[in-house]
Amino acid sequence: MKSPLYTLAGGMINSLGLVSKKQAATLALRLFTTPRKGYVRTEQRPFLDTAYQEEFTFEELPIMTYRWPGKGKTILLVHGWESNSARWETLINALKKQHYNIIALDAPAHGYSGGKRFTALLYSEFINAITKRFKPNFIISHSVGGMATMFAIEKYQYDHIEKVVLLGVPSEFQDILKRYTDMLCISNRVSNSLELLILERFKKRPSEFSTAKSSHFSTSQGLIIHDELDPIIPYNDAISIQNNFKNSTLITTKGLGHSLNKSEVHHEIESFISA
Repeated sequence: MKSPLYTLAGGMINSLGLVSKKQAATLALRLFTTPRKGYVRTEQRPFLDTAYQEEFTFEELPIMTYRWPGKGKTILLVHGWESNSARWETLINALKKQHYNIIALDAPAHGYSGGKRFTALLYSEFINAITKRFKPNFIISHSVGGMATMFAIEKYQYDHIEKVVLLGVPSEFQDILKRYTDMLCISNRVSNSLELLILERFKKRPSEFSTAKSSHFSTSQGLIIHDELDPIIPYNDAISIQNNFKNSTLITTKGLGHSLNKSEVHHEIESFISA
């Protein structure tokens, strides 16, 4: 059942669109890029406090990082939308037993990182800043964090990343945007203006932002895990990514949801990076 809040927001945007479709598109984009949650909850703080915490910056925006040092290879963990680094607690505890050097970062406008807006492009720059600093051997990412990871890999062409894990990752930004405008029942008039606004601000059309297309440029070994009943990101997205990601394997789960934050998934990840 659709939330009344979505109906109200969509109605406001469409009403504004009758006066100014560009102003309506600007409001729609602002809502789209503003997370409602993802802050660190009280119960998550004790775990994050076990890490060495350090801030870096990208264009004066703070990037919060957490490190659990180890003598093994370096892993970078990249969370998804409306989440933060604490979502990796169970996996981190398992990886620490294998003595990996573990790093996690909070996305823009999430956790303790700075900013008020989130885009996968901005996140990719956060990822690049941390990747340049720590040179991870492996990157493990969830949801839109995986999209941002592949954008960074395409743009910066790292030679030290051996393996990439993508968990429940969306393929096409155009599809994400369509689900958003459908959810709010945004009119075609405003939706078309929104696409033009994205082109104006980000220099590409929504259809040009694609995890699948970016994956084609990766030279790393890839593991894609996706639940066939994922209620957030369709399973076909995983197939599209796998078809473009050279040297990748797709593991299909059933009934594990979008988060994939389960022990059986963690076992698959551990086996993949240790092989």
